[in-house]
Order: sequence, then C-alpha cells, then structure tokens
Amino acid sequence: MSLNVITVMMSPKTDQYAGKGGATTAIADIVADAKAMEDLGFDGIMAPEAGHDPYLPLVLAAEHTQRVTLGTNVAVAFPRSPMVTAQVAWDLQNFSNGRHILGLGTQVKAHNERRYSTPWPCPPVPRLREYVQCVRAIFETFQTGKITKFEGEHYQFNMINDVFNPGPIAHPQVPVFLAAATPTMAKLGGEIGDGVLLHPIDTFKFTKEVILKKVEEGAAKAGRKREDIEIVGSPFLVTGSNEEEIEKAKAGARQRVAFYGSTPTYQPVFRFHGWEEVGQKLHAYSRERKWAEMPGLISDELLNQFAVIATYDELANKLKKLSTGVFDTVLLDLPAKLRQDQERVRDIVKELR
Repeated sequence: MSLNVITVMMSPKTDQYAGKGGATTAIADIVADAKAMEDLGFDGIMAPEAGHDPYLPLVLAAEHTQRVTLGTNVAVAFPRSPMVTAQVAWDLQNFSNGRHILGLGTQVKAHNERRYSTPWPCPPVPRLREYVQCVRAIFETFQTGKITKFEGEHYQFNMINDVFNPGPIAHPQVPVFLAAATPTMAKLGGEIGDGVLLHPIDTFKFTKEVILKKVEEGAAKAGRKREDIEIVGSPFLVTGSNEEEIEKAKAGARQRVAFYGSTPTYQPVFRFHGWEEVGQKLHAYSRERKWAEMPGLISDELLNQFAVIATYDELANKLKKLSTGVFDTVLLDLPAKLRQDQERVRDIVKELR
C-alpha cells in the first residue's frame, strides 16, 4: 500500500519545546524551502501555528509551487471568526489553483483564554462543529453570490454585500481537515471533516485502538465510511546516519514528547498506556517551568511507543510498516541534517509512496 507523503515548513525546533524561544525566518528561506519540498517529491506542505501565522508562508508557497497541496496544520480556529477564516482560506484556494487544505484545531482552554484573549464558553466539540458549518456556508455564499444563512448557538452568518464578497473561484470545494488528538475530536472529524490531522502525541497503538474507531463512529453517524476521511499521521521521528546519532536525536524527541505530554488534554494517551503518573508529573513540571527536567521522565519504553526510531537507511521501511493500514497520509518532520541530504530525502519519499 502506498502512502501520500507530506512535510512541514516552519516547524518548531527543539529549543522552543525546551523553553528557549523561537527563531525568525526570511521570505527567501520560505520560498526556497517550498520549492525544494516540491522538487523532492512531497505531495504536500503544511504550516503550523507555532509562533508564526500559518497562512502567510502558504501564500509564498502557492506562488512558487505548482503541484503540492498547501495546508495549515493547524490554524487555531476560535481566535478567528468564521468569516476571517473563510476569507483567507478562499484566497489561498484561489492563489494556489485549488491546492489549499484548511486544517483547523481548537487548542486548549488556557491558551485560548490567556494567550489569544478568546472566550471559552463551552466544550470545544459543539462549538467547532458550528464553526465548520458556518465557514462552509460562507464558502457557498462566496461562490453563488446568494446568502447561505447559518444560525447556531455560537456563530451566525446572515449578511454580506457585493463589496465584501470575493466572488466565485475555479475550485470552490476547500477541504476542511480537523485536528484530532482526542477521541471526541476524532469522532467529530469523522462526522464532518474531509480529513483528520492526528497529533504526534497519539501513538500508533492508541490511534489504531481508540482514534480510528472514533473516526469510524463519527463517519457512520453522518452516513459515511472511514474511507471517506483522509487520515494524516505525523509521528515523532528519531533518526540518524548511525546508532550514535540516533542516541543524540532521542534527547530532542524526549523534549517534544514531554512538552505535549504535560498538557492535560493529551492525558488520555498516557492513561491508555498506563502512564498516567508520568503525565501528571509532566504537567506539574510544566507549571513550574521545569522544561529542562521534563525529558528525564520519558523513558526508552515510552519513547519507543511515541516515536519511529530508525537509521536513515531503515526509516522509510519501518515507517511504512507502522503506517500502512493506519494512515492514508504521513507527515515527515525531518531533522535539519537529513533535510540537507536531498537525494536521501528523495529516496525516502519515493519508497514511502
């Protein structure tokens, strides 16, 4: 079975997860990266919202690529109104000639309220359902010129005029993918999403035994099948040219696993594996800002469940074996050293596809 293979631009570096701040980038670097990713055979490029706006780099990528899909993984939904999101997604779909994927996520309550100054009036699932419905109503209005009203408990759309309507485009069907780190979001993704974007914190075992079952449950509720929803996995990768480099790479992976594991929203994964105490300790450490101490809680046993650990030569084969039957698309967030070996990356992508 072949996999679609995508990658990511402007991904957070290990220093960010360790509490040492992010790094700036330049337009020329974004353009060069986008061109290289397409040339290497990737099927798509995603941009996260991790210290930078996720839409802006995709505009540059749209101008300088012709084939790859261009998506957000993910844009945080609630700080932006449905109209704001619909407008930028519509423009990106037009600029890219139909290659945009609108990847949306909710983030957690604390980040919405304290980082984005956004209210959190209710659990996220009913609100995100309405959000997507409202965005799609706006898309239909843009395309037809006739208002498709949406009236919900949290969002409404019932007014526009020609001045503010961007008008029809050649590819009006913008795919909406939903982030699904938790079972409840996986069910919603199966119900209303064109695709589901899995979080790296979801282990292969948790994905197979919990997440995919919830996707199927949501799909059945909407009269759909699991095959109607594209499952995108983005497992942690621990890789190097030899065992010594792999051991060094494990430190960065432990930092990332620890960062995400400290979030209460992701505790179902730790409970599923019997690691609830580790998750609780990680959360306590994060509240004390003990970022440097958190990786010490991630044992080899835990890391082996979260990450694909392999040499460069073994990576594609091992990743394909683990991903087949679980993902439709796999996202490769490759380390900088491997990215520089373009022929090797090209071979990895080709083998996975």
